[in-house]
Amino acid sequence: MSDLANKAIRICRELALCTEEPGRTTRTFLSPPMHDVHRLLGEWMRQAGMEVSVDPAGNLRGVRLEKGASGKRLVIASHLDTVPDAGAFDGILGVVLGVALVEAMNGAGPTIEVIGFSEEEGVRFGIPFIGSRAVVGTLDEGVLTPAVLDAIRAFGSDPARLRAAHLSPDTTACIEFHIEQGPVLESLGLPLGIVDGIVGQSRLSLTFRGRANHAGTTPMLLRRDAVAAAAEWISHVEKVACSERGLVATIGSIVVEPNASNVISGLARISLDVRHACDETRHDTVAGMLAAAEQICGRRGITLEHQQRLDQPAVALDAGLREALSRSVEASGYPVHRMTSGAGHDAMILAAHVPTAMLFLRSPGGISHHPDEAVISADVEAAIQVGLELIRHV
Repeated sequence: MSDLANKAIRICRELALCTEEPGRTTRTFLSPPMHDVHRLLGEWMRQAGMEVSVDPAGNLRGVRLEKGASGKRLVIASHLDTVPDAGAFDGILGVVLGVALVEAMNGAGPTIEVIGFSEEEGVRFGIPFIGSRAVVGTLDEGVLTPAVLDAIRAFGSDPARLRAAHLSPDTTACIEFHIEQGPVLESLGLPLGIVDGIVGQSRLSLTFRGRANHAGTTPMLLRRDAVAAAAEWISHVEKVACSERGLVATIGSIVVEPNASNVISGLARISLDVRHACDETRHDTVAGMLAAAEQICGRRGITLEHQQRLDQPAVALDAGLREALSRSVEASGYPVHRMTSGAGHDAMILAAHVPTAMLFLRSPGGISHHPDEAVISADVEAAIQVGLELIRHV
């Protein structure tokens, strides 16, 4: 088994070389290096006895149809795209482990379909989950923009055939293996974690508009400094997030105009990302943060504009499948630990349409979305053992 775990790690590192940017791993939705990923993974799928195809949304799909198996189909899926300057395991490991499990089964067990989603991160067009939305049939006009349609055509697919990407009606369960992308499992000394649910997310953009003016001649009390107002509000956001258990809030992007050292800033455009497992708490928190921004801007003579970019509800994963996963972890000799995912995953898209579960693997250092992202061979071996045990009982 350890040989298979090491093989999975090696293949992930090989796939990391399929990139748009030499010297670092960047692979966005249906960019040219995705063809190389499909070729390399597709070859391994065929060696494992799978029928391989690429659906009209650019998802790589491998199916092992076992003789004498029931009509039920288990899907093992994750994504093949990356953020800029990524690590080798986010998303990709989940697809590689699916193929590893098919190889380990050696012709036994149920029908398994492994799906490598073409897009999850939302980097290329600012639209996440294109691949998984395609397989559950929820791609709408807001997703299928002219740019997205052009990218599908340029990759060699036909967007008019997107219905052919839908999950087989025989699909009874989905499982996603994924690195944790955080420090919890490592802090507990645990190799694996069972995901109970995925937090809801609010993403907003806020624009603070003041008045640009000379930095040397404008007295402090006569300024309408957009950055000063934004900075006061950012401090408030951090205090609120620290005071609410389970809440995280992030200001990830700040754009300042005119962005000159000797000019008072007339504009500050800021992103806000708020996440919590309870949607009511998340919504109330965001409303409070916006009210605070209005109060700060009113006192400082700043105008405020804000726009909702995303309101993703929290998702509870399937209770029955979670219990089956817990029993599989225990039967494989590992501690059972349940946790909430603070990051979004394809599993949250699938869960609304088919029973779905998710298994986290420990992230050394809690590092992800970074070239130093890593996994431990023994943890990968543990995930394979648990996966084989789960397949026997679903």
